[in-house]
Amino acid sequence: MLHFLFKTYLRIAGWKAVNAIPTELKKFVMVVGPHTSSWDIFMGFAFRSVLRLEYIKFIAKKELFKPPVGFIFRKLGGVPVDRFSSNNFVDQVVEMFNSNESFAIALSPEGTRKKVDRLRTGFYHIAQQANVPIIMLAFDFEHKEFRFAPPFYTTQNEPEDIKKILHFFTGVKGKNPPLGLDHLSAPMK
Repeated sequence: MLHFLFKTYLRIAGWKAVNAIPTELKKFVMVVGPHTSSWDIFMGFAFRSVLRLEYIKFIAKKELFKPPVGFIFRKLGGVPVDRFSSNNFVDQVVEMFNSNESFAIALSPEGTRKKVDRLRTGFYHIAQQANVPIIMLAFDFEHKEFRFAPPFYTTQNEPEDIKKILHFFTGVKGKNPPLGLDHLSAPMK
């Protein structure tokens, strides 16, 4: 039922997907941006359903998974993490990659809907330590497109990798464009 509603909404609203995730990938970190509105979550669930990407999970604090509503977050693809564990966030998620034959998560590199001074790099270190590729996904509200970039593996040059990520999101208008990532982008050489 939700699939039908999401599909109908996206068609009527004029949204489309550009490119696709390689079907042979069993594990990856998806970096979704720019994250400028609570609306992004709804759009993410809609496209995940329509494109049959339900295997892509999202990470949330374990407190959200307690009764009476915790089952909803699990049903939507949530995976709980313990923010107060002796194992830090990156280690917890890397362990999830290591203990599953197939595992994919979507994260916002900003970590918030507010304008940021820099990207949070947890997603980067997760991909690097788990030896999985990063796939970037742009939520472009201006053109009503969800654009996937080809997967890439991190290198030993984190600043250059982050520049590459920011370059992909340059010019992408989120729901609230002033909160986007353009101010962090430097021209690529």
